[in-house]
Amino acid sequence: MAELDRNGYGIDPEEFGSALVDAAALLDAELGDVDWFTPPPGAVHRSIDVPSGRLAAMTLGNPGNPSVVLVPGATGSKEDFSLMMPDLANAGYFALSYDLAGQYQSAAAGPGNLVPPRKHYDYRLFVDDFLAVLETTATPVHVVGYSFAGIIAQLAYGERPELFRSLTLLSCPPEPGQSFRGVSRIGRFSTWVNGRVGAALLIWGIRSGKVVHVPEGRRRFVNYRFRFTRRASVRDIYTLMQNVPDLRQKLAEAPLPKFVAVGEHDLWPLQLHRLFAQSIRARIGVYRGGHSPSETSPHEFSRDLLALYAKAGKR
Repeated sequence: MAELDRNGYGIDPEEFGSALVDAAALLDAELGDVDWFTPPPGAVHRSIDVPSGRLAAMTLGNPGNPSVVLVPGATGSKEDFSLMMPDLANAGYFALSYDLAGQYQSAAAGPGNLVPPRKHYDYRLFVDDFLAVLETTATPVHVVGYSFAGIIAQLAYGERPELFRSLTLLSCPPEPGQSFRGVSRIGRFSTWVNGRVGAALLIWGIRSGKVVHVPEGRRRFVNYRFRFTRRASVRDIYTLMQNVPDLRQKLAEAPLPKFVAVGEHDLWPLQLHRLFAQSIRARIGVYRGGHSPSETSPHEFSRDLLALYAKAGKR
């Protein structure tokens, strides 16, 4: 029998993930090479005014339904959730995703637009933008923070917990402080690599396929959006990830459903993710693939989110 947290939610570390062979797993197995340039049928593109400027967003579903806000990580974009949004919308949720300031179609948003202007993309900028996005929806909302955005979601929860209905951390750095220290191969070098060099290595690794091997269609889209993403935003995010706040105790005490989702071959060792999930009293789901279950296991991940949300209650 799975262990229960104080709210009666199971925290069995293997409760979710790719172990179940069902319709969602079969759909994921048949994905093939996806056209990431084409949005899901019925998706609406919009812009959202936030403190750092104007963010590009994509929504799907009825805005009157309970909201799921899905936030991509560094070098990512709203399209990273394109395969999940129809599942969520069809289940009765309003799905919203947006490009972070400085990234892809939100490239014009940044610290220079703040009042007063600042020089760098910092945690305050990303948190304030995120909170502004949440407040455009019917709160509280279900939040999914991917990689770097998982840190932003934690910080935002610490300030405005009443805006959250649940919190899912997807491939989020599992350790505070210098988060790259646990990454395979590059961890031992990360303490002396500055933001400029770190960003260059990260972008090179993604472009070349040395960090994550992806189908050709995905590679074309990823390389295309690098034409727009500001190098300064990637540099500053890399620097921020070298100093991740420790919010584990705060999250452990949080009275809401929590979920850690990760690929079995993520950048960080799976054991670190399991320890992180235990430390914040969250469920964990382990999916086939690497750092991007939203791309490689979208239907299984959506299935597990919907199960989490059902226990949380829609209203």
